[in-house]
Amino acid sequence: MTYRLHDEPTIRTVWDSLPPDVSAQLTLALAQVCNDPLGSTAPYGEDDGVMRTLVLDHLMAVLYLGHQTKTVHVFQIDYLG
Repeated sequence: MTYRLHDEPTIRTVWDSLPPDVSAQLTLALAQVCNDPLGSTAPYGEDDGVMRTLVLDHLMAVLYLGHQTKTVHVFQIDYLG
């Protein structure tokens, strides 16, 4: 089942401030996460299947997977330059 993406206004501001190519890469990667949350992310610390990391060429995002609600929450985006 496909998950829905959820982000807060502060996360949206960070996302919107990314260079266009990096923002597009994040958009495509998060679409993949919504289709395969565990397969397209890595554990964040201890592998509890809930807190996950999405690592791309120029950024890292911390995600929370709400398995019961089928949502992907974006908690943090770090642009690595």
